[in-house]
Amino acid sequence: MVILSTLGDAETIRSAIELGVEGFLLKTASPSEEVSKAHPVELQTLGQSVWLDDLSRALIASGELADMIARGWVSGVTSNPTIFQRAIADSTVYDAEIARLARHWLSAEKIYEALVIEDIQAVADLLRPIYERTGGGDGFVSLEVDPRLAYDASWTIAEARRLWALIDRPNVMIKVPATAPGIQAVTTLIASGINVNVTLLFAVERYQEAANAFLLGLERRLAAGQPIGHVVSVASFFVSRVDTKVDAWLTHLPSELGGARARLLLRRAAVANARVAYRWYQALLASARFRRLAERGARPQRLLWASTSTKNPQYSDVKYVEELIGPQTVTTLPRPTLLAFLDHGHASPALRSGVEEAEAVLADLRALGLDLSRMMAELETEGMVAFEQSYEALIAAIEARRVEAPASACQPAWESVPRP
Repeated sequence: MVILSTLGDAETIRSAIELGVEGFLLKTASPSEEVSKAHPVELQTLGQSVWLDDLSRALIASGELADMIARGWVSGVTSNPTIFQRAIADSTVYDAEIARLARHWLSAEKIYEALVIEDIQAVADLLRPIYERTGGGDGFVSLEVDPRLAYDASWTIAEARRLWALIDRPNVMIKVPATAPGIQAVTTLIASGINVNVTLLFAVERYQEAANAFLLGLERRLAAGQPIGHVVSVASFFVSRVDTKVDAWLTHLPSELGGARARLLLRRAAVANARVAYRWYQALLASARFRRLAERGARPQRLLWASTSTKNPQYSDVKYVEELIGPQTVTTLPRPTLLAFLDHGHASPALRSGVEEAEAVLADLRALGLDLSRMMAELETEGMVAFEQSYEALIAAIEARRVEAPASACQPAWESVPRP
């Protein structure tokens, strides 16, 4: 039986973080309640990996991340420009390091790069035992390329290669946004032997393009006489943002067009969209094309559920965890969502059924006049804009702190700074 308390307010979540997951559960359980500590293990049993959707120097230095890994709560970590903006710009943890790097006359962008590479390397090292134990199948951490390059395939490829070489860890994935140029870049990077996290996927059709780009990269690598068994990729399919946008559209439908029919479709689009993508993924794994690659050592490009935190407070805070559990997938959870699932989540193989219902939901939305393809394209664009804004705000914050470094302590520009 799982604890039936709520993890909604900031004080509760802060308490959970301070106590650690197990301490929080023990403190909040009543004597009559049986504390369950095995939910991530249950997900693993059902074929799903849990990756933490959070990363910061404080999370590393405090030992909290190492504790989560040791307890089996998470087996991977993801990051993005917004996560690093919160970690660096909204805290003082990095200030001393920023000042040190500023004294070497580094630009704000170079300082950012040095900070995040050090963090990514540290997390990769924490996850390395999982990577080794699973034969290279799990235990990854992701770093995204500069989001301003998302519409230029050549620059995305060059940046991904540069970051891959700088980080120099086998259990790292380079995140590439799934714009049309980004999809082109994925094939080249996979063919080069670089692990790729294809991110910002909303439309099933775009996911299909990402999967094809992965397979094509493997095929090109084989044709060049290179091994493919160690090249790993995930396709990050975003969930809750879909409901946010579709629900807003449904809510604003004129009553004569929507009414009760529209209300029945609220909070259903995101999971339906994801389940249709998962059905296609299963068909791909059974295809002759993938089987030929698998015989040469290829691993599946796992579907990864991203944007799993519930945006609407009227919905369950574990909705996008419980309803998308299935084999050969990854779920990425922010800390509050992870703690909520540990507290009152339920694990069952939800993706085994519901595909027909999912198709019906999407068909009903189209019948009401929703252009799903256009809405998914809008979500992709909005996601890119949000990441660009986060990145630019982060660089501006670092620049403000960089110029505060004592000028008298600055060293000549030609002096090198040790790379992490």
